[in-house]
Amino acid sequence: MNTALNALALQLRLAERAPLRLAFGHACVERVRHLLEDADVLRCLDVLGDVVAGRAGSAELAAACGAAARLASRHPGSKSIDGCGHAAVSASYAVAKALEGQALQAASYAAYATVYAQGGAAAVAERESFAPEFGWQCERLAALAAQRAMPTASSSAAISSSM
Repeated sequence: MNTALNALALQLRLAERAPLRLAFGHACVERVRHLLEDADVLRCLDVLGDVVAGRAGSAELAAACGAAARLASRHPGSKSIDGCGHAAVSASYAVAKALEGQALQAASYAAYATVYAQGGAAAVAERESFAPEFGWQCERLAALAAQRAMPTASSSAAISSSM
């Protein structure tokens, strides 16, 4: 658990800020895009990017959200000897959670996928293995919050109506 991120999320009132939740979830999942194996999951991630950029709305978000949840729950896991497919499972769940607006859960799955992909099961057992990713997540959320401190009325309304 990224306790610093949880504290920052409370301070920023992330739970009340749908546009920021979607943008942060998207940023976290983009960091694990290379771990995604399913083209359909990648398309779901691209829809999230379109929503964050204002090129798609609530209907597209809802469709991608449902699809990503189904795809993540049926991911076959790893078929390789090194278990790298487990990183793809976590990355797929990160996409699903980001689309749901569950940014902190998306961040958690993305961090796990990153650490697992880099060091396997031994790495995820070591809390310090998560430090670089946890630090990036805090920095990114703070930066996104600062960028969105004065959002335009139209972009806020568009994303807020989608949640």
